[in-house]
Amino acid sequence: MNIITCRDIVKRFGNFTALNHVSIEIPQGEIFGMLGPNGAGKTTMIRIMNQITVPDSGQVLFNGRPIQPDDVYRIGYLPEERGLYRKMKVGEQALYLARLKGMSSADALRELKIWFERFEIQGWWNKKVEELSKGMAQKVQFITTILHRPKLLILDEPFSGFDPVNVELIRREILRMKEAGTTIILSTHNMESVEELCDRIALINKSNLVVTGSVDEVRRRHGEHQIELIYQGQTPAPMPYLDGITLLQDEAFKNQRRARLQLNPNLTSREAMATLLAGWDVQPLEIRELIPSMKDIFIKLVKEGGR
Repeated sequence: MNIITCRDIVKRFGNFTALNHVSIEIPQGEIFGMLGPNGAGKTTMIRIMNQITVPDSGQVLFNGRPIQPDDVYRIGYLPEERGLYRKMKVGEQALYLARLKGMSSADALRELKIWFERFEIQGWWNKKVEELSKGMAQKVQFITTILHRPKLLILDEPFSGFDPVNVELIRREILRMKEAGTTIILSTHNMESVEELCDRIALINKSNLVVTGSVDEVRRRHGEHQIELIYQGQTPAPMPYLDGITLLQDEAFKNQRRARLQLNPNLTSREAMATLLAGWDVQPLEIRELIPSMKDIFIKLVKEGGR
């Protein structure tokens, strides 16, 4: 079942169209990557899901029904623009934000104690926010975002400003929450994080949905049907005619040879290997399909203007 279904969403600001008939489905219990260059429309979509703004047309469903104002208590949202009241004490502000999400003071205090100890910031309870480093303030805001145990967690650039140790801390918490059944929308420009964490993605560019699907499906869909062959032997010169296979590159590689081959789209890697062995005196050591990274796909689609 989908926790969020966005149907034909249109949002305009004056003469500018931020979202142009965008439809997205986000299954329960998965990590969903919301991708796009700056100004593409992804933050507008996130704000519509979170009821910060409303679409001009289209519909958002939450657990299969039209989203309601009270659903905000089931959603946690960490915006890219961090915002804490600088003159308030850390603990006082954390309690205040927890109460806004419907938690009692007793429940909030108990949960905050656990999270502050887990993130090793218990000594900052009575400090003012203005005394915190950027990373420390982001830890506090992350905690207040997840404290009420939301069913849907929306994280906009959650790793921004963190050192590698704290990036790993946040990454572990994201995976732990997924294991507990939380659905997570991850908006980030870090494509390595997308490949590591996300089950599915949607790429929005110039207000339009460009591509959506599972990470593996999207990567394979945008592959160029090439394989890399590590082998022993000599490349014939000229290269013999091999039906459905074109040699793109061949070079020395660790006392062996490495070839990159373009396959006919109707030819599988197994069929290509059989053709190679029949027509080329070569001892194969390793063969793998060359699948583009999410970073390569992102750059390609954005440069192409989303075609």
